[in-house]
This record gives sequence, C-alpha cells and structure tokens, in this order.
Amino acid sequence: MSQNDPDAGTCSYHQKSDIIQKFFSRPLFLSLTIGVPFCMFKLLFGITLIRIGSDMSVPLSVCGWGVTLWALADLIMNLGRELFDILNHPAPFEYCTIAQIGRFFHMPMVFLAIDTLLTFTIICIMLWSGWIATLTTFESYLWYAATTLNLISLSLVVLYNEIRSYT
Repeated sequence: MSQNDPDAGTCSYHQKSDIIQKFFSRPLFLSLTIGVPFCMFKLLFGITLIRIGSDMSVPLSVCGWGVTLWALADLIMNLGRELFDILNHPAPFEYCTIAQIGRFFHMPMVFLAIDTLLTFTIICIMLWSGWIATLTTFESYLWYAATTLNLISLSLVVLYNEIRSYT
C-alpha cells in the first residue's frame, strides 16, 4: 500500500502539510498569535503612559489615553476577525485600525506593516526606557503571555516552513 493509497486511510504528507499551512494563514491563528499580542503590547504601553504621565506630564497621559483607545479598537477588530473566521465568513474589516485606513488607499498590507513597525517600536520603548519595570505583576504576566504566544507561534511557523521546504 502506498502512502497516497485511498484505501490506506491516511493522507499524504503534502495533504497534511497543506492543512497545517492553511491553519497558519487563517485569520483565527493570525489574530490570536499576532494581533491580540500586539494589542496587549499597545494596551500596556498606553496604561504605562497614563501612569507615568499622571506623575510627570499631562501630554504624556493624554497620549497614553490615545494609545489605550487605539489598542482597544484593534483588540475589538482582532476578536471580530476571529469570530468571522470561526463562522466561515470573510471579515468586512482589517485586523487593526491602521490597516483599515490602508484599505481606503487600497493597500492594507502596507499599512499593516506600518502598524507592525509601530508595535515593535512600542516594545523597544518599553524595554529601553525601563518602563517595563513599572508594570504591575498582572500586567507583567500579560506582557509575558503576549510575548510567548507571539514568538513561539512565529518560531513554529518558520520551523514548519523550513521543514516543508526540504520535502
């Protein structure tokens, strides 16, 4: 019996890998492992700005509220994308507000890349400023969970794609 024999009761490696590849590109997976963690980074940055701004500077606090609202809007959009994916319907909106603006210009992926750059900048600001140390225990766990989910899933996708390229 060959591996592709329909009587064997199994599917070929390539059929299985296509299923896995399809899962990695589903909005549910992308939102859960990239979108929601990015929202957590933005939200925690916004909260940190509010906290620090209340002690130092009103404009910093106002900026913090803006970032917090941005993070919450993006979180709602990501959860909406997950829901539409679970219901097997295409979402009528993008993963985040910046990509939604990009949709207006017919280039949401360019704007999504800008959002990614801004989020990585937020992560760097939190780390290099030392503000990460100001997070509460609960906030720290949210940061750790977002980081773990994002990096482990990215590593799994890269590993899977590398293994797939050798078959």
